[in-house]
Amino acid sequence: MTLPARTLALFISDLHLQEAYPRTLDAFFAFMEERAMAARALYILGDLFEYWAGDDDLDAPLHRRIAASIRAVSDAGIAVYWIAGNRDFLVGQAFADAAGMQLLGEPHIAEIGGQNIALVHGDAQCTDDLKYMAFRQQVRQPAWQAQFLTMPLAQRKAIIANLREGSKEAHSTKTMEIMDVTPQAIDALFAATGTKVLIHGHTHRPALHERDGKRRYVLPDWEPDAEPPRGGWIAIGEGGAITRHDLDGKVIG
Repeated sequence: MTLPARTLALFISDLHLQEAYPRTLDAFFAFMEERAMAARALYILGDLFEYWAGDDDLDAPLHRRIAASIRAVSDAGIAVYWIAGNRDFLVGQAFADAAGMQLLGEPHIAEIGGQNIALVHGDAQCTDDLKYMAFRQQVRQPAWQAQFLTMPLAQRKAIIANLREGSKEAHSTKTMEIMDVTPQAIDALFAATGTKVLIHGHTHRPALHERDGKRRYVLPDWEPDAEPPRGGWIAIGEGGAITRHDLDGKVIG
């Protein structure tokens, strides 16, 4: 299915782009060239990269290609917005300038199609995962980030590699429920933002949850090589209708 020509906004997250997954890269570049160009705005809600060690890694050929792809969309007059994920929270103004996108804090409230929509990556709402929440609080501190970014790039990448291995081991012992958002955190987010619609990623559990007159849309992660293939996006049409799409652009329930 082809998206409407006047799509107001598109939302993606959790692509985890890296050289090891060329089909995901191909799917991303095709999305940017074909789908994003038909929208008025594109929101990237975190974890576009498998990891980001700092904006001084922008010189890597793949990173330059990704930045150029986003810049092409921006240069076409489409507003591009970024919310940090748990893998790429070190993306800074240098990358944003190269890509022609605007960095947003979270939660961010976007007015699209006559409705206010709360946007987050989603990791801050996984409040039952106490170890991760403590880690998140530490690494999101400006002082911690400033100190980390003074290290040589190679050293930062080595530290991140060790953290990723530790994360894989920790995930193997955690239940999906612990790694998912909690109802209490979602209720608090709705109350704090005064919205009735929320879009987020992070959990890799795409769905539409409806409760008490509120709707929570969860974006999918991308892995075209999986069986069945995973990936997709959320679109808001000119009339304000919100639809979920798979990698082929088909509307899913």
